[in-house]
Amino acid sequence: MRLCMKYFVALLLALALVISITLFPSLSDAISSCSGPCRTLDDCTGQLICINGKCHDDPDVGTHSSPPVISSTRATLTNNDFSDGGDGGGPSKCDERHHKNSELIVALSTGWYADGSRCGNRIKITSMKTRRSVIAKVVDECDSRNGCDGEHADQPPCRNNIVDGSNAVWHAMGLDIEVGEEDVTWSMA
Repeated sequence: MRLCMKYFVALLLALALVISITLFPSLSDAISSCSGPCRTLDDCTGQLICINGKCHDDPDVGTHSSPPVISSTRATLTNNDFSDGGDGGGPSKCDERHHKNSELIVALSTGWYADGSRCGNRIKITSMKTRRSVIAKVVDECDSRNGCDGEHADQPPCRNNIVDGSNAVWHAMGLDIEVGEEDVTWSMA
């Protein structure tokens, strides 16, 4: 009888533990993109790393970390809403204004933006999936060093290999915006 009672109590404790883990997961297991709790370096998105259980800007990431621009530079295409109130945050850095999503425009990761030296220049972007190309104008920086604030529409920092295109860029290449990211190559036009 005593053995059955111990087994029963142990079973109840195990059941209570499973229920508590299921209903109340540990915050340290959460994955965050803007200074939330984390456990490993890979738990944070963008150019953030896990330091003492919180996602922070990676001090080693900056302009030096974007791959070099060559005749066919590999990148990840993401979608940006350049309009007022869109997920692009404030006005574009190149001209201090918002843009229509029907314009063929992009923001480049910090290293490729090169302190604004590519502002107003046109780049050729080619989809690895559809093989279609488009020429787009550089109007903004996709900040690889800062984020998670009002200026950046509470978005985490961009990775260092991003071409952040308007809806028009995605449509011109026959890509589905809902996919979120696509492999592309780009070069100066």
